Amino acid sequence: MPQISFAADIKPLFRTIDISHMTPFGVELDDYTYMSNPDNAKSVYETLSPHGAEPPSMPPGGPYWTPAQLALFAQWQKDGYQP
Repeated sequence: MPQISFAADIKPLFRTIDISHMTPFGVELDDYTYMSNPDNAKSVYETLSPHGAEPPSMPPGGPYWTPAQLALFAQWQKDGYQP
């Protein structure tokens, strides 16, 4: 399986509206340095993931990430946050 990279695989998952919505909160979804910090990536992943019967908190009102998109993000983290 090819290496998952932030630039080619992860960043494109975030819509422009997602990025502009989160930037005022200090969450830089389009910034590799920010997203490659394990604490930041974990926090973003948790907000993208459903919690039991509750929908994810991001993006507000959806459309929510698919299981395949969440798995890709999780694999990127597991593989060491490649740029």
